[in-house]
Parts: sequence; C-alpha cells; structure tokens
Amino acid sequence: MVSLITANDSGSVPRPGEISLAHHGVLFLDEVTEFPRKVLDVLREPLETGTIHVSRAARQAEFPAQFQLVAALNPSPTGHHEDGRANHGEILRYLNRLSGPFLERIELQIEVPLLPAGSLSSQQAEESSQQVQQRVLAARQLQLARQGKANARLLGRELNRYCPLSSSDATFLENTLQKFKLSARTYHKLLKVSRTIADLQQSPQIERPHLLEALSYRALDRLLQYLRQ
Repeated sequence: MVSLITANDSGSVPRPGEISLAHHGVLFLDEVTEFPRKVLDVLREPLETGTIHVSRAARQAEFPAQFQLVAALNPSPTGHHEDGRANHGEILRYLNRLSGPFLERIELQIEVPLLPAGSLSSQQAEESSQQVQQRVLAARQLQLARQGKANARLLGRELNRYCPLSSSDATFLENTLQKFKLSARTYHKLLKVSRTIADLQQSPQIERPHLLEALSYRALDRLLQYLRQ
C-alpha cells in the first residue's frame, strides 16, 4: 500500500507524494476497494481543487495535484455481482468501502462486460487511435475557443452559461437525479460530461441523447441503488 499524501508521513517536513507526482498526469489505483477508506477520502480535496494541503507539527504546505484519477475494482468480493456467489448484503458491504463523497467526484463509472464469444478472434476493423485523437483534439479546441478552459474546469456559476438545457431536458435530468438519489455535485458533473459528449459530436447544444449517454456512465451509482432497494 502506498501513501497518497506525502513521501514521508513520519517526517516533520511535508514532501510531495504520489498525488503531486501525478500532477498533469494519471494516478491509477488498481483494486481500489483494497485501499483504506480514510486514505481514499484524502483524494476528495485534490480532485475538487487540484491542490493538496499537508500539515505537520511545524509546517504546512500546499502542493499541486491536478491529476486524472483512474481506478479499477471488481463489482463484487467474489469477482462479479451476477455470479451468484455473494448475496446483496455482502456486495453492498464490499462496495461501501468507497464513500459516497468519494464516488461523487468520479465522473465516469463504467462496467466492463464480459467479451462475447468470437470477439477475440474477430478481424473487424476498429476506430484507430489516431482517429480518436483527432476527435478529442477537435473537441478540446471547441472548449478552449468557447470558454478558455476544458469542460472539467468549469465552475458552478459558469455551467448555466456554457451548459444550458432546454426546460424539458432540465426537468428530465432533475427527475432522474431524484430517482437515483444523486447529489447536486453529481448534477454538475453530468452537465460537464454531457457538454463534452456534445463537443465530441460537434453539437452546439446539449441534447437529450447526450444526457442519456452521460447518465449511462454512472454504473456504480445504479448498482448501489439496486442493491439498496
């Protein structure tokens, strides 16, 4: 287990650790449910602000921590939540190792399905990395031209201006959040993801299909809601 706070937790001088070493890069946590919950919750501040504050007896320090978090986990202590080897209570206790406030700060939650038969041997052509790169760069240029920053960096007060919804779509999204008991923070993140999906498709406005796709990327929220019923 690595420290996510400082390189030397026992020392009196704060030092940058893995969070700051991942600044402008990727912090990958495999088997994220095996990390202590209090350690994962330390990530909440830097995920929100892009900085990390470390306090010691004699000194305090602020380090840059603007990173992309990528975390992986099995959806059940037995491997898969539909394998029949764990009941709902066991799965829920396992997933509750991740706090709600921590999960709220993760924009994309994707369940990776089992590969269908024949997919490994299929020769069907896929979209190349170069094609994906071109679409991403074009979407990023749209964002910089429109608002001077990436969608992920939009502040709450900027969302009304850059992520407007029609009245029917706004009502749809609010009703969906109430149904799944999602927070205002999640609402803001869904707007940003929807705006990004629209940008990837060169759409000037956020439309219902973009909202639906953004909602489809909340797999863990849906699973927890199902288990708690």
